[in-house]
Amino acid sequence: MALLTDALEGLAGLPQPAVLAVTGALTLAECTLGVGFLAPGESALLLAATTVTSAPRFLVMWLVVSVCAVAGDSIGYFLGRRYGDRLRESKVVRKIGQEHWDKAGALLRRRGAWAVFCARFMPVVRTLVPASAGASKLEYRRFLPASIAGAVAWSALHIGIGSAAGASAKYIESVFNGVMWVLMALAVAIGAVVVLRKRRKAAAEVRPEPRELEEVA
Repeated sequence: MALLTDALEGLAGLPQPAVLAVTGALTLAECTLGVGFLAPGESALLLAATTVTSAPRFLVMWLVVSVCAVAGDSIGYFLGRRYGDRLRESKVVRKIGQEHWDKAGALLRRRGAWAVFCARFMPVVRTLVPASAGASKLEYRRFLPASIAGAVAWSALHIGIGSAAGASAKYIESVFNGVMWVLMALAVAIGAVVVLRKRRKAAAEVRPEPRELEEVA
């Protein structure tokens, strides 16, 4: 636990612009077609969010991540508009799984622009929905508001989780350290009781019985 909090404190000690830049870049890459499987954007966001210790930091990271997520979605959308359903046969989509591309398309046909918002919270599929939306000729004026709403909600949720996890880790460490001292004291007490009982038992076995004393007399 101490190693975890030390790592979080080390991350918090980095310049905030550097943390924001790396987090934003990974988020943009994670939201672009296929790159999300190479760039751990969601994991990086949760880790970076542990540095959020105030409302201004939350708002700045929220803004940066939301903008980068929308930009990544837009790149995926225009790739879909440019290449259409040919993307389904691309090496990237085949590696991810063509069934996920089909699932994204089916979701778009059922939900339209709402699928763009909902897919933001669905692993794997969210990486393919923007390109699939472009390939399906969904109007950008409908795509963009849904992308913005999804990015804002998604980033707020993950930043909140990461920030709470960072604070909880420090709290848990302080509680854990106190509990360890209590457990050590209990272990020592139990050990002492066990040793005393063994000694008393050994002494009782060595002590002669009353009948043996009468026979000797």
